[in-house]
Amino acid sequence: MLIAVSAFMLMALVSPNVNAACEIKNADTASATSKTVEQSAILARVYEIKKMDKSNLTLSEKKGLRTELKSLKKRYREGGGIYLSVGAVVIIILLLILFLR
Repeated sequence: MLIAVSAFMLMALVSPNVNAACEIKNADTASATSKTVEQSAILARVYEIKKMDKSNLTLSEKKGLRTELKSLKKRYREGGGIYLSVGAVVIIILLLILFLR
């Protein structure tokens, strides 16, 4: 009887978290598509700046383009991503070798 009650309590505690995880996953998918659209717009602007003829620009205009490129670079990298160090990759490979033997 005690096992049945404890199992019921465990399932009651875990089920709301599963629903919340599904809602978060759906929200992440929507934000990911908006990020890719924004990143493609940023890349288009960077290519546009790179193709420009900068020989006729004044010094202040060139400086403005440099600061715009720096801000675009920062916004592009905010898209997130997973960065792994070399040590982490080695540890992951070693763990895979050990577990898959």
